[in-house]
Amino acid sequence: MKKVFYFFGILTLLFALISVPVISSAVTLDTVKADTNKTKIAPGEEVKLTVSFGKDLGAYTINVSYNKDIFEFISAVGGSTNNNDNEVIITYYDSTGGSNPRTNEVITFKAKENLTGSNPTDFSITLSGMSNADASERYDNITNAIKKDILVEPNYTPYTLTLSYSGVIKKDEKKDMKLITESAMGKNYDHVRLIAELTKKPSDTATAKLLATQEDSNEIDLLQTGWGAENGYALGGKNVKQELALRGEFNTDGKYTINIKLVDRDDSDTVIAQKSFDINVGEKQTQQNNQNTNEKLPSKYPTTGTTQYALIALIVATLVTFYFVIDKKNKKTK
Repeated sequence: MKKVFYFFGILTLLFALISVPVISSAVTLDTVKADTNKTKIAPGEEVKLTVSFGKDLGAYTINVSYNKDIFEFISAVGGSTNNNDNEVIITYYDSTGGSNPRTNEVITFKAKENLTGSNPTDFSITLSGMSNADASERYDNITNAIKKDILVEPNYTPYTLTLSYSGVIKKDEKKDMKLITESAMGKNYDHVRLIAELTKKPSDTATAKLLATQEDSNEIDLLQTGWGAENGYALGGKNVKQELALRGEFNTDGKYTINIKLVDRDDSDTVIAQKSFDINVGEKQTQQNNQNTNEKLPSKYPTTGTTQYALIALIVATLVTFYFVIDKKNKKTK
């Protein structure tokens, strides 16, 4: 009888073992990959990082490391999240026992608004605690981080060059000018220079100068040496507006054309911006206005109120005198 009980006991245990899923030893899951919906974004824009598993998972923990000076964490689609400094941790577990597995996880980040310049960075992803939908299979942790590069950079506006001055330019006279370099959002350059070239002049003997004063008080000619240190100067950022005071000098009247370039010294003087300016130079005035010496005096002067009254008084006086003369003659004849 005891043998019968032992037999049924062993049989029951076997049925119990059969009904419970067998969890295999951990295996490598080599189908995991990461991607972003954009590879370059502007400050203030959002980017979605998708971690795809390549198969259904009922449990996982994802660690995403990011640069907190460039990004802020916004949300994750599945599981619970814990955002710690430069890392967000997303944990998911299918409490239904296999009817609600996930094939990916989508995490949203936003680039910070105040960024200027170019900010290359990446997301670094590791995974742990992974198992398939019914938990019958476990997967090795992914400790060798999956990297996803991304660039955060403003939407730059081109640099523009403006050469301005007031009035007219006369030959052999220095003219105050202003060369303006500007951009609402200028790309950052470490070393730039301004180069000027006289591309057209009214005659072979005509010369031109664009003089500027350096910090050491030395005066240089942009048409000869350009502007800035030999290795250049830094330029870039939001609302760039650099003004360079110049003095233009031209020895002959006529039309000059000056081409001005902004070049990148770090890229073999690649032209960043350029513009040609036509400058019309007139004859130098040798005398001040001589209009008064050549003008004819008016033949008639306008009648004023005072002269009108004087004329009326003269007429009245004449009439009175004439009256008395006539009256005196009439009395003598009587």
